[in-house]
Formats: sequence, C-alpha cells, structure tokens
Amino acid sequence: MTHPITPPPELVAQWLEEASALRFLVREVHQYVATRAAQWAADQELDACCEWVSQWTPRWPDGARPEDKLRAARRPEPPSLKEINLKHLDAIERDGHYLPEILQDLRRAVEQLND
Repeated sequence: MTHPITPPPELVAQWLEEASALRFLVREVHQYVATRAAQWAADQELDACCEWVSQWTPRWPDGARPEDKLRAARRPEPPSLKEINLKHLDAIERDGHYLPEILQDLRRAVEQLND
C-alpha cells in the first residue's frame, strides 16, 4: 500500500546506515528507523499545512506570516541553557529549595562560562 507520505528508499537506507554506525541491536535499529520515519512524515505534513495556510490567510497584524507562526508553534526551539537556569534560579528564590537536576543544569551552565 502506497501512502502519499512515504520516505524515499534512499532516505530509509541512510537511516539504516546511521543506525548501523551507532552499533544498535536489531530491535534498536527498528526503533531508530521507525522514529526517524515518523519525524520525517510529521515534517512533511507540517510543510504541507504551512503551504496550504499561506495560500488562504493574509499576514497577521504584527506582519508575521501565519505559516511561520504555525511552524513555530509545532516545532518550538528548545529552551537555551540560560533560559533553563534562569527558571531554576527563579524556583530556588521562590521556593527556597532545589533538586539535584537543577544543580546539574546550573553546573553545566557555569562550566561553559569563560574564566
């Protein structure tokens, strides 16, 4: 059965090579390829939705294109190390306690600073 969103064989071969290079076990290879295929398909669908939205919706009052807003909402950038740690510090100030994970994140941020 052929579906309109089917990864090309070359891409599947690439994912298999990547999994092989990572020395995965067979079941891990299956999971890796399935995950990559799902991500690829979701990106294809998002691209199609953005293209469709761009035909029917004018720019927003702030000048932004609706397809850019859609893409930002569905594929947000992960928070930076600075943003993560500022939230941690806010929590420490507010609550007066911290978790070991917070200390690990703070240590990682401090270690990246220049002396």
